[in-house]
Amino acid sequence: MKKKIILLSIIIGFVVFIFIYLNRIDLAPKKEVYETTIDTLNIPNDKFGEKVKYGRDLMLNTAILIGPNGTNGQYLGNKMNCTNCHQNAGTKPFSFNLINSHKEYPQYRGREGKVLSLAERVNNCIMRPHNGKPLPLDSKEMLAFLSYLKWISDQSKNDTFLGHENLKIEFPNRAANPDKGKVLYAKHCISCHSENGEGLMKPDSTTYVYPPLWGKYGYQPGSSMHRIIKQAQWIKANMPYNIAKWNKPVLTDEEALDIAAFVNNDEIHERPNPITFDYPYPQEKAIDYDKGPFADTFTEAQHKYGPYEPIINYWKSNGMKPIY
Repeated sequence: MKKKIILLSIIIGFVVFIFIYLNRIDLAPKKEVYETTIDTLNIPNDKFGEKVKYGRDLMLNTAILIGPNGTNGQYLGNKMNCTNCHQNAGTKPFSFNLINSHKEYPQYRGREGKVLSLAERVNNCIMRPHNGKPLPLDSKEMLAFLSYLKWISDQSKNDTFLGHENLKIEFPNRAANPDKGKVLYAKHCISCHSENGEGLMKPDSTTYVYPPLWGKYGYQPGSSMHRIIKQAQWIKANMPYNIAKWNKPVLTDEEALDIAAFVNNDEIHERPNPITFDYPYPQEKAIDYDKGPFADTFTEAQHKYGPYEPIINYWKSNGMKPIY
């Protein structure tokens, strides 16, 4: 009788294993994933709250406050605002969301090849996309930025909210095509960002209604937006403006990559010259960063435009983790 029970138990266990395997059932408990809403009415009415409010104002009105003609200091080299990329003052899902940033820093960054504090990361943005000079680490502006980032972090329930990361895209088996991107740009982007990518300035010339995408007042090479994969992920989730949503995109993955390829085509589009290029260690470079040397055998052109799958496969087969 015992042998029959043992045999039956083995058979049942085997059947359950096969059922789970075939159906890919994950019996592990699931974390709740949700879209976080940040209510500014919750900002405290105290001294800390004053810093938080000023930090949010800096996110939304960066150029007016600390731009080339800033009322509170002149630190930027252009008139773009942080919220142009970090939409909704850094709280929009899949839009270079900043809610977890206070929890994630200090952090090692391959781009700089060292551990950065959150204050250094803020200045990284001031210097690259804004083509500016760093804020003093003890300035009221830096303290306000950090206070705001801490506050929005505190408003989130946990680390599993929707849209903290970039929206994933699938890579085609071809390179991103700037010529196709030019056609798509004319269809989807030109009405806001203009034919020559100069954007649309406000009537009082303080800042932009829609930011420039290239030109001497655009972002530098080395900025996150200058990487085609990263920009394509952002474009698919957020563009065309006020039409596309992360879960209802207008553009396909290929179209987003092609537009990013056109916007970031340095052969036809001028940009501010960076002081230095990034990634001191080739094995830590993002695969779509287009300045050598590389930890593989692929050209600068393929790193910039793709196809990316051969690069990814090469890295994996050589025990390296591809970054993108």
